[in-house]
Amino acid sequence: MALSFRIAGRGDCALILQFINSLAVYEKRADEVTATVELLEDWLFEKRAAEVFFALDDGREAGFALFVQNFSTFLGRAGIHLEDIYILPEYRRRGIGKAMMGELARIAVERGYGRIDWSCLDWNTTGIEFYKKLGARPLSDWLIYRIDGAHINELANQK
Repeated sequence: MALSFRIAGRGDCALILQFINSLAVYEKRADEVTATVELLEDWLFEKRAAEVFFALDDGREAGFALFVQNFSTFLGRAGIHLEDIYILPEYRRRGIGKAMMGELARIAVERGYGRIDWSCLDWNTTGIEFYKKLGARPLSDWLIYRIDGAHINELANQK
């Protein structure tokens, strides 16, 4: 296995969408995907709202990571929020996930960021154990909240 990484480009949006759809199937949420190639092109490469890199095994895309910059008021500097990381099933258990997290950490250190945050589904015991082995710790005193769909529109229109 010759593992390398590459930053996604505009021409990768169809491939990124394939990874998103595969992840959604894994998470049992395939019916929630509304992303399109055009939306990804706009948000990733026009608005630059997120970044994507691929893990390549012998030159073939085996996994992807999508992340955004966040900010810690307590640290007084930026960090990374890992939105998604996914490795194709045929490439799992080869150390690619650990290497991808290492690449994300390298990016954070290179940019002077203070931390990396992410969420993990509570039923994903494989993921939870993997993250613990990396030295990650769950933040048991924090809850994740979300406003979306009709609720975000209702809130935006309140006076």
